[in-house]
Amino acid sequence: MLAVLVLALLLGGAALIGWGLSLLVAQAVPTAPPYLILVFIVVALLLLMPVVGRLVPWIANWYYLFPAIVFLAAFTILPIVLTVNYAFTNYNAVNSGNPDSAARTAATLSADRRVVTLQETPEAASVREYLRCRAESCAGDTIVLFDEEASVPVRARIASVNGDAVTLAAPLPGTLEVANATRLNRISRVGLANFQEIFGKASRALWPVFIWTVVFAFATVVLNAVAGLILGILLYNKRLKGRNVYRTLLFLPWAIPAVISVQMWVALFNQQFGIVNKTLGLLGITAIPWLGDPLWAKVSILLVNLWLGFPYMMTATISALATINDDLYEAASIDGASRWQQVQAITLPLLRASFTPILLSGFAFNFNNFGIIYLLTKGGPAQEGREATAQSTDILLSWGYNTAFSSGGGQNYALASAIALIIFFLTLAISLVNFRAAGVFEEARK
Repeated sequence: MLAVLVLALLLGGAALIGWGLSLLVAQAVPTAPPYLILVFIVVALLLLMPVVGRLVPWIANWYYLFPAIVFLAAFTILPIVLTVNYAFTNYNAVNSGNPDSAARTAATLSADRRVVTLQETPEAASVREYLRCRAESCAGDTIVLFDEEASVPVRARIASVNGDAVTLAAPLPGTLEVANATRLNRISRVGLANFQEIFGKASRALWPVFIWTVVFAFATVVLNAVAGLILGILLYNKRLKGRNVYRTLLFLPWAIPAVISVQMWVALFNQQFGIVNKTLGLLGITAIPWLGDPLWAKVSILLVNLWLGFPYMMTATISALATINDDLYEAASIDGASRWQQVQAITLPLLRASFTPILLSGFAFNFNNFGIIYLLTKGGPAQEGREATAQSTDILLSWGYNTAFSSGGGQNYALASAIALIIFFLTLAISLVNFRAAGVFEEARK
């Protein structure tokens, strides 16, 4: 733990140095590429590692942990920190921290290159309102300036505002010929506003989506487990002729990539041209709106997920049955027990220990099973009284995805981050219940 702490401090120090150098370079050369921060961090690491090695000689034996810490920080810790941070901001497609190209206005620069005069302030009565300044004098805020080609925006710090004239904190470089100016769409703190919005509209999004997520995960696990258990027990019978052929055929749905399988099912479930409804029509049954009705869409998801998931449960059953001693069945047969009685008294009780962690992990997986929802229904069909991002078959994860990345959600990354935090705490609570049910805490105490 001490070695991990030292390596983490080393990485943090290099990151701070790289960040500081990148800020200095950005001020001196506004056109510098952003990836320079990574170059600075790597160089700082190469310089700091020998220094730390001399101060703490034994740390050299632990440098092999450094790649793992870097990947952990980059792909786990940093996303978590950013998600938590964005959940309390107004970060979205508009408030993205980038210049507002829609509010660009013509501007001129004074001879001393310190005063920018705006010709007009679109959709605003004053320069302060136009720039959305945080202070009355606009001191410390930012204005974005462009040349005639508007190729590279230059951000300048404001010292004060007087009428239409904006005085900058420092003169602009002589190479910039100012032609246009605009404001910066800042990312600002909003406190608990995102969570208040989520719970304020809970009846239209949170609760229906959460209930369906739990039902979907639980029903999937039950259906897949029952189907896999029955098929596994049947195919484990050594007297069954051609059982290896049956195993191979039933294993194919698991071997085929889900992306291909789900797209195939989308075609099969087509209400007008799908083979499922064509077959039902031959039997005199009216065409079923498999993917066009909220209830039937949910049934379709469970059926397709059954098709994708039962081979895993079947394989797990066959593997678990191989660990049961055949002498138990022989003794039960001698005592006159029927095949069904043997399954009840021997097979199912002995499979319980093996299946409990499988079922719990299956529930956790399907609780966040975004793929089947997105590929089969994309969360639809639409349902009256629900949010555009939380339709009839959306689960919590797809709701967050729609909020962050679809046009219907306004690309509201802050609200999606708040949803992600709610999902985290719900998943954590469910995992604790699962661990308790599986006896994990009792095993840890032993």
